[in-house]
Amino acid sequence: MTNSPVQALRHALPYLGHYRGKAFVVKLGGEAVAQPAALASLIEQVAILSALGIRVVVVHGGGPQTNGLSERLGLVPQFVDGRRVTDLEALDAAVMAINGQTQAAILAACRKQGLAAVGLSGIDAGLVDAVKRPPVKTSTGQIDFGLVGDICSINPAPIEMALSSGTVPVVSPISCDNQGQILNINADDVAARIATAVGAAKLVIVTTPRGILREVADPNSLITQITLDELDALQSDGTVRAGMLPKVSAVKTALRGGVERVHVVGLSFPDCLLTEVFTNEGCGTLILP
Repeated sequence: MTNSPVQALRHALPYLGHYRGKAFVVKLGGEAVAQPAALASLIEQVAILSALGIRVVVVHGGGPQTNGLSERLGLVPQFVDGRRVTDLEALDAAVMAINGQTQAAILAACRKQGLAAVGLSGIDAGLVDAVKRPPVKTSTGQIDFGLVGDICSINPAPIEMALSSGTVPVVSPISCDNQGQILNINADDVAARIATAVGAAKLVIVTTPRGILREVADPNSLITQITLDELDALQSDGTVRAGMLPKVSAVKTALRGGVERVHVVGLSFPDCLLTEVFTNEGCGTLILP
């Protein structure tokens, strides 16, 4: 690891030249937003990336916020294979928590940092074209996920417009179909499809674990680098499960859609975005095609 600012800059120089002008999609989970210090650090790092000429798109979830609001409303959150089951009441809670509480907190952190940012959702200007997910086979049998959407296509124009004006788009995954039915979509899926649509060089998924772990309970079992084939094997043998499944699905979507590199990093690691992107050692998991 580097030990001084000068060494750090010298080490980062090849990366800076390669990535200047390219797009990075950074996916923030609601866990990061719930921790003010962690959120402030992440937004500071986004601001640095932007100042270095990287076109940064932030996509956020809001799971903990949705769960918290649901419980205050007397609702019981339901999940199958790490994905939320969404009835009408649960959808109302998700819209309020994700488009409201979570996005507002991120935009306020950007304002405090002096980073020009604009909030978007999948609904805005037809950014996400989605359809209601049909009943699907899961590990527990056939499940109707309710008002959950599957992505048909991404219209990158609203994002490109924001980027071209020098602002960072902050995108909520709440979307709708062409009849105006609002749908909840997993933020990892939205981030992956946006990364593909804008031709991103990197998708960075910021999560609670340090990255992809061989043993969920052992943070020292971090996998620092892995290929798609190796990731498939980990999923088949049950190493990857529960809440990590949607993230692995997003990783596959992004890489198979032409994104050069995908990273999964832990929000508790100091300067996790900059360390992962600008050092050889990194701090999380790098997934290669």
